[in-house]
Amino acid sequence: MGGAVSAGDDNDDLIDNLKEAQYIRTERVEQAFRAIDRGDYYLEGYRDNAYKDLAWKHGNIHLSAPCIYSEVMEALQLQPGLSFLNLGSGTGYLSTMVGLILGPFGINHGIELHSDVVEYAKEKLESFIKNSDSFDKFEFCEPAFVVGNCLQIASDSHQYDRIYCGAGVQKDHENYMKILLKVGGILVMPIEDQLTQIMRTGQNTWESKNILAVSFAPLVQPSKNDNGKPDSVGLPPCAVRNLQDLARIYIRRTLRNFINDEMQAKGIPQRAPPKRKRKRVKQRINTYVFVGNQLIPQPLDSEEDEKMEEDNKEEEEKNHSEAMKPEEPPQNLLREKIMKLPLPESLKAYLTYFREK
Repeated sequence: MGGAVSAGDDNDDLIDNLKEAQYIRTERVEQAFRAIDRGDYYLEGYRDNAYKDLAWKHGNIHLSAPCIYSEVMEALQLQPGLSFLNLGSGTGYLSTMVGLILGPFGINHGIELHSDVVEYAKEKLESFIKNSDSFDKFEFCEPAFVVGNCLQIASDSHQYDRIYCGAGVQKDHENYMKILLKVGGILVMPIEDQLTQIMRTGQNTWESKNILAVSFAPLVQPSKNDNGKPDSVGLPPCAVRNLQDLARIYIRRTLRNFINDEMQAKGIPQRAPPKRKRKRVKQRINTYVFVGNQLIPQPLDSEEDEKMEEDNKEEEEKNHSEAMKPEEPPQNLLREKIMKLPLPESLKAYLTYFREK
């Protein structure tokens, strides 16, 4: 599934295409997509395909097409502080983007069938926290992943504000999925080849809306134990943050607000993401000539076409020369503020989540 938009050269290019095609429609979703580079979730050697609007699978590792994730993120109508459950959390790409919107007081859980994929997701999450330039620009709700079949969730599990299922749901499992949802919550899942948004409007009332025609692999049926019954799977606990963690959140928030106020007072604009420059497309003018008894169309370049070709060539040369210039490392103002605080080095490391840059 995919191929709805043009391939991009990089992550920002892909997001521009998704916006232009109206798959990404809100600023909050756009910011999350730009902050997480899709290519970082591909195995080495496959990254060239990361910015195409196509699904990707290697062994048990799987990523849906960008247009699907865009529709899912928009349909979930995410807000800070909500609880989210990802059924079939895979690489953690979607859960990490969701975490940027939920913020530090949300709940972000995922359940994944394959243990090797959960380990892969944890590695990618750690890499994002330790290395991504985007991490310090957001307040983050870190995902927690467990191994298990999402059709075996314990009956006494808590309910969630938002749920996404990343595999095809059979009709006889629809009610099972709905029960996991709080009243007022939103469930997005593929059912009968339609990506569907289901809103729980009351204890026993629901509203459904088809979003997009899709094709997903079906949910794997649970295997049974020696007693002839499937084992139940426990979801991560909804733990309350400790005082130390709360202090870190509020210190970082205060410093971030101080930096923003300082920049506004100095008239320094926030750096916007670079805009993709589109090539103008040449329009061919056809003239017709007789060859024997046949009238044959012959392409004829207009003066405007020739000028357009020269402009495009100049633009490519300019972009190439700019690309050859060494890039300045992005300035992390929050980290700089933390490192200047009169605090022990161990506490500074804690406030920066032990990041090295």
